[in-house]
Formats: sequence, structure tokens, C-alpha cells
Amino acid sequence: MSDALTLAQMGCVVPAFMTDAEAFAAVALAAVSCDGALGRDEAHALRRQLEFRYPYRERSEAAMGELFDQLLSLLRQEGVDGLISKALPALSSLQQESALAVAAQLVHSDREVSKEEAAFLEDLACKLDLPSDRARIVIQAISALNRDSLLS
Repeated sequence: MSDALTLAQMGCVVPAFMTDAEAFAAVALAAVSCDGALGRDEAHALRRQLEFRYPYRERSEAAMGELFDQLLSLLRQEGVDGLISKALPALSSLQQESALAVAAQLVHSDREVSKEEAAFLEDLACKLDLPSDRARIVIQAISALNRDSLLS
């Protein structure tokens, strides 16, 4: 028997459905967590990707902290796949495309894309309500944007 407390035991309420803002942030969090490690560069990149976007730019530090506490709890309970499966239904196709682009940008934030991160993006692309070629183009464009092509 585990000594870990459930969210209900801690008095936390995790909604059955996410808002689009929660879902978009959940996809971003999943992207930086998919390799099992949340590094400093990735945490900073996550913050930068969201802080100037609506509705996050209008939220206080406390509200953002609460949002990520809730999402981190859900991530611990359900894992990356569970977090994604709860998030995607709350996003329109256009929001899913943007979330994929942000996720791709985030996995590049530490300048190395691990096998786990590449697999995460591929799996995410397959789950989206987008034509498969569109998802592939988004991932390729973000990869090209982050390529250090002048490095010898």
C-alpha cells in the first residue's frame, strides 16, 4: 500500500474537463516533461511561451502557480499520455495546431531533442485533429527554425 496521497485526500479538485487555457498549458507542460526531466532551460522556455499569450498574460503569478500545481498533480497521476488525452478534446483544431508548434518549440529549448521528445511529438501529431501532413510540416518548420545551420 502506498503512502502517497490522492488529490481528493489533499482537498484538491481536479475538474473532469479542462478549459482551453488549461488544455493548452497542459500540452506545453507535457512537452517539457515527456523525457522524464524538467530542466531549467525547459522551465524558462515554458514560462516564456505562455507569459505573453492570452489568457496567461492576464493572470497573476499566484493564478499561474495554481494552474501549474493542478496540471503537475494531474501529470503525476495520469502521466504524459493521460494529461494529453484530457487536454486535446478541449482544444479546437486551430488551437491544437498552435499547441503542437509550442510543444515542438519547447522540446528544442534545451538545444537537444531526445528520442523520448521526438517520439512525444510524433505521438502528439497523430492524436491531433489535423491532417497528418499539416502536423508534420509544423514539426519540420519548428525544427528548421531551431537548427544551428551555421555551426561547423
